[in-house]
Amino acid sequence: MSTDVNLLSKGLIRLGILVLFFIASPIIITMGFKALNKFTEAPKIYLAYALILIGLASLIFTMIFAFKTFGILKNAIFTSK
Repeated sequence: MSTDVNLLSKGLIRLGILVLFFIASPIIITMGFKALNKFTEAPKIYLAYALILIGLASLIFTMIFAFKTFGILKNAIFTSK
C-alpha cells in the first residue's frame, strides 16, 4: 500500500480551491439577502435575486466538488500498487 504522490498533489490543490468555495458561497448568499432587504426598486431587486441564485448554485457546486475532491484524496492515499 503506497501513496500516489501525483494524485495526492492534485487532491491537495483541489482541497485548497474547495476551502475558497466554502468561504465564498455563504458570503454570496448573505450579500444577496442583505441586498434583498435594502433594495426595493425593480432594477436593483433583480440583482439581489441574481446574487441569491448565484450563491445557491455555487453552494451546490461546492458540495459536488467536495465529494469529488475527497474521492481523489481517498484514491491517492489508499491505492494498492
